[in-house]
Amino acid sequence: MTGLDGTHAAASVVALHCSLGSGRQWTKLAGALGGTPFMAPDISGYGVAACGRDWPRTLDGEIARLEPWLAKANAPIHLIGHSYGGAIAFRLATASPYAQRIRSLTLIEPILPTLLRDGSADVRLYDRFARIAQVVSQDIFDGAALEAVEAFTAFWAGSGPREQFSPSGRLRMIEQADKLPYDFNAALDLDGVAAAARALRVPTLLVSGGLSPYVTQRIVAKLAAIIDGAEMRHLPAAGHMLPVTHAERVNPEILRHIWRAEELAKLELAACAGPTEAAATTAQPAGSARPHLIFRRPSFWE
Repeated sequence: MTGLDGTHAAASVVALHCSLGSGRQWTKLAGALGGTPFMAPDISGYGVAACGRDWPRTLDGEIARLEPWLAKANAPIHLIGHSYGGAIAFRLATASPYAQRIRSLTLIEPILPTLLRDGSADVRLYDRFARIAQVVSQDIFDGAALEAVEAFTAFWAGSGPREQFSPSGRLRMIEQADKLPYDFNAALDLDGVAAAARALRVPTLLVSGGLSPYVTQRIVAKLAAIIDGAEMRHLPAAGHMLPVTHAERVNPEILRHIWRAEELAKLELAACAGPTEAAATTAQPAGSARPHLIFRRPSFWE
């Protein structure tokens, strides 16, 4: 893919990482993008943003912490988010001051568990996610960071093999594990996800792995059915960390999606003779789910 040039406004690519990760997870994507403006900021609590303990408890709070980075982006943004970063990206694209600047959206197994409260089968998945959130958070509150990291990584391994971390990598996760309860809280706090997704009018790519926990596979499937015109890519042999472990498969899909969105923007610009109805369309924001944020006993998926 060459640089994103043309007669229309140049765009920046912004990629948001998962919990216990950092912007470095997008190194291969940055290389694939060539000279395209690219930013992969560290989400609060991780990487260079790990200092302090005054962390946000909501996705809106996370977006506010990213403001210095987002302010540097050129007007249109191609937004990419993985896992917890996917939840932040979804909120950015549906209910933030930056929503009108999003030219394309790529969500890789976004953590939007409240979408699963609809339907009896999906509620069981929501309950299971809420249970692991409670287990990890309680371990952190008890000062058992190692146990929290073990439970966290075991859950996200899904049906695939447990990921083997280097001693330095495991130490880094233990040192940053205190942020996990905040991430769980923010994800479980978001309500109105289905309505916000239904109103989304941005070219959207959804990606999932067949070895991931079924909860995230189901979230992606539901979003694909709700978001108008969304494209879905499923990698049967990949797990939840597929943008890292399967970058050679995922990155080309992201680049193609960005290219198509750029071409669509050029066509819309050429066809535009005045104000469009799309410009007046505002996505219905997702709001707080605080009254429903209750940790329940797990229901095991069969």
